[in-house]
Order: sequence, then C-alpha cells, then structure tokens
Amino acid sequence: MAIYDPYFLKTKHKVFISYYHQDDQYYKVLFENRFSHVFINKSVKPGDIATDNSDEYIKTLIREDYVSDSSVLLVLVGPNTKSRKHVDWEIYAGLDKKANGYSGLLGILLPNFLMSYDVHGNVNCLPPRLADNVKSGYAKIYKWDEACANDFTIRKYVHEAFERRITEANRIKNGRLQASYDGYL
Repeated sequence: MAIYDPYFLKTKHKVFISYYHQDDQYYKVLFENRFSHVFINKSVKPGDIATDNSDEYIKTLIREDYVSDSSVLLVLVGPNTKSRKHVDWEIYAGLDKKANGYSGLLGILLPNFLMSYDVHGNVNCLPPRLADNVKSGYAKIYKWDEACANDFTIRKYVHEAFERRITEANRIKNGRLQASYDGYL
C-alpha cells in the first residue's frame, strides 16, 4: 500500500465496532466522535437490540443486520472484554464467510486495559477468538495511544485490516465454539 495512494486516503470502510457496552461505552463514544469522518459506522447502538430476545435471535440480528454489511470489525479491548459473549458472537459473524464475506479484524487496547501487553506475544488477555486470529497473523492489535494518534493512523490500520480479508483470508481462525454465556473463560 502506497502511503499517498488516493484510494487509501479517500476510502471510507464500513466498520463494526465491538466492545463491552457496560464498561467501555465512554471509549466507544470518544472513538466515534474523533474518527466518525474516517469510516462508515455499522455498529449496534445502545437500545438497538432488546436484551430479552433469545441468544439465537440476537446472534442472527448481529450477523444479518450489522456485521454482514461491514468490511472491518474493530474490537475495543478493555479489561473485561475477553469474557463477553456478544463480543465473541460479533467476531464470529465477521469471520464467517456466509455473512457476506469476511471482515478484516483488528483490536485496540483501551487506556483502561491495565495489563501490559506485548503486541507480539501475550494474547491470553484478549477475547479468545481475537487472540486466535492475532496468533495466526490475520488480526493486528494496537494500543489506544498509537492507533488513535491521528486520522491517518486509524485510517491506515482500518485499511490494512480491510486488505487482509483478501490477502490473508487463509489465516482466519473461526473454529472455536461460540460463547454461550458471559464470563466463558
């Protein structure tokens, strides 16, 4: 990818943001406010999906109404994100070819993520399906300060994830059973 490629600088990818709503809503709003002009937001908004629906119905809504129309799935990783079933379902849907092709995948470690993280090593603190894809080389992880430094950087990371959905699709790891409850680790 050429840094000054006009396609790269002008393209707005459809991005689904996955995160733990209870803990990390502040960072999601901050991220959207800062970068909403850089991508097309395809995320679930608070209140979009009634929590009293069955798990199977919620999985279907996530896959068909939100993730299937995105080309990149971005996971905001806070301290409790790794054990949230909805995050797992969203990543699963993004990596399921039946859901209108694959989504590129990347994660951003939030400032409230307290564990030290080596982007080349320890993945035990990540949502397991995201960790599987970091290990395989399909997904990349970035720290908040690095990823959110400026428009160019976040645009670059989203575009690279978009490209990996084609160039690195053979590295996708999505065979893990879907989480059936929160705290599944």
